[in-house]
Amino acid sequence: MANIKSAKKRILVNQTKAARNKAIRSKVKTSIKKVDAAIAAGDKAAAQAALLAATTEIDKATSKGVYHKNTASRKVSRLAKAVNAIA
Repeated sequence: MANIKSAKKRILVNQTKAARNKAIRSKVKTSIKKVDAAIAAGDKAAAQAALLAATTEIDKATSKGVYHKNTASRKVSRLAKAVNAIA
């Protein structure tokens, strides 16, 4: 355990930031799962609506610094490609 006051503060701040990042990542994963579920069901309209919501969540996470912009772009691209592949 840290003895220096600044080190103790860093531990607390890092825990707070990690919890925030974890919550944001969880939201993104949930929205991606909703898109995948709609794709599996073959419901193109629901998949497109879920894709729009997932894209918004991913963009929010990127703006908050949780994801790198290329990572976000890759996630959105893969989801869009999967939705567009539905007949």
